[in-house]
Amino acid sequence: MSVSLSYTCLLRLPTFSVPTKPISFNGPLPFYLPRSHISSSCFGFKSNPFIRTQTPRFFKCLPQRVSDERRETQVTTEEEEEDEEEKIVVFERLFSNLNQSTLKRESGSLSSAIFLVAGTTVGAGILAIPAVTQESGFLASAVACILCWAFMVVTGLLVAEVNVNTMSELGSGGVSLVSMAKRTLGSVGVQVVSWSYLLIHYTLLVAYIARSSGILTNFLGIPIWESATLFSLIFGGLCFFGSQRFIGAANGVLVFGVIASFAALVAVASGDLHWEALLKANFEAVPMSIPIIALSFVYQNVVPVLCTDLEGDLPRVRTAIVLGTAIPLGLFLVWDAVILGSFPVDTGVAVEKMVDPLQQLRSSSVTVGPFVEAFSLFAIATSYIGFVLGLSDFFSDLLKLPSGQNKPLLYLLTLVPPLVLSLLDPEIFFKALDFAGTYGVLVLFGILPAAMSWSDRYIVSSSTVTRLPQLVPGGKLTLSLVMGAAGYVIISEVIENLSKYLNVS
Repeated sequence: MSVSLSYTCLLRLPTFSVPTKPISFNGPLPFYLPRSHISSSCFGFKSNPFIRTQTPRFFKCLPQRVSDERRETQVTTEEEEEDEEEKIVVFERLFSNLNQSTLKRESGSLSSAIFLVAGTTVGAGILAIPAVTQESGFLASAVACILCWAFMVVTGLLVAEVNVNTMSELGSGGVSLVSMAKRTLGSVGVQVVSWSYLLIHYTLLVAYIARSSGILTNFLGIPIWESATLFSLIFGGLCFFGSQRFIGAANGVLVFGVIASFAALVAVASGDLHWEALLKANFEAVPMSIPIIALSFVYQNVVPVLCTDLEGDLPRVRTAIVLGTAIPLGLFLVWDAVILGSFPVDTGVAVEKMVDPLQQLRSSSVTVGPFVEAFSLFAIATSYIGFVLGLSDFFSDLLKLPSGQNKPLLYLLTLVPPLVLSLLDPEIFFKALDFAGTYGVLVLFGILPAAMSWSDRYIVSSSTVTRLPQLVPGGKLTLSLVMGAAGYVIISEVIENLSKYLNVS
């Protein structure tokens, strides 16, 4: 569990060798405890995790803001004689999460972090992958999935790097994307992050309601508007009235439903695969599928939570991100192969028609249909709950409302606009996903992480003597490639949409 600032011990280490005498500090009160009361498990220190010397050391918990003059008083004459070269600090973790009752360390589990990333990544975006990759074929779409996975892993690592650096500078855990953007990109970055965040969440909530209402209408035989309202009331009410433990238990049941229905669907549908269909590869059709594939790999919104739970331990954060996204990658490839392989090669559908292969499979097979419906509804429900909670927390922070209180205004702003928009166009599912992937995900989780990292590495942190290790190698070249790739896809989509609009008019 993450704790407040008063329980977070950030270590600011001098880069010079430790003297034989205890270091005295002027200004902030040093943190002293008798040796008999010091427990390495509580404060997160192991023997010599930072410096190889065996000399006894004293550490101090610094306040959130330390003046430059006070830092200069801690520098010895030995450091003044050294060259002004950059020092990279290697540490086991940035701070320790303490239980407020027992004052014992409670570090986040690596396995829990991996499943957090994997569970966040697997969502309703998987339902649209077969529809946007049917024209390119399985082989070409598999290459696109792997490339998008690698791209999103890099941007997630960049978010983690900036997040840990921001926590180290601000002296507090639980740093949000807005705080990271404010520190690295200023007020302009805050505006871009805020509007992109709203765009992604509102657009995806519209898509989820539109798709779930169609499923409930087919199952219950009620009008679309009743199905959409029923879905919003059930799961929106769960988020509003339910406690954190109850919501977690309900989400666990839904995740189990996703796994069980997916396994059953793959087992049933794989019995009649057309293996020759999996050999189709049309790389010219790949670019149009990239926005939705990239959207399917979104998990970066939980990276700040991940960094706090793992106490800023960069190697563990990197492992959680890589393995946590590798699981959905395998899931997406199996899912795409099963769905696209269920149809012969000569029955492909034109891209302009955007016929959903899931709908075709459901209508053509009585056995597979119920599993498709169940998996779709479970996947949408898990994503819907997460996005409702995230957007309501965003509005709470935006409106400066007290935390921990469910205000009706927050959920009205969160639930009503997507419900109304989904009723205006029930077929908006694919349009909304494509729009969110192009103009939301590729901006918020494509361009901005590289821009924040650029500013963090070469502008904000350029004047500091010590720096944390970089999670993504390659320097400015890698950052330029990330921003260039995301910008190229966005510009290509804008040009294509404009050309379609001009042709129609």
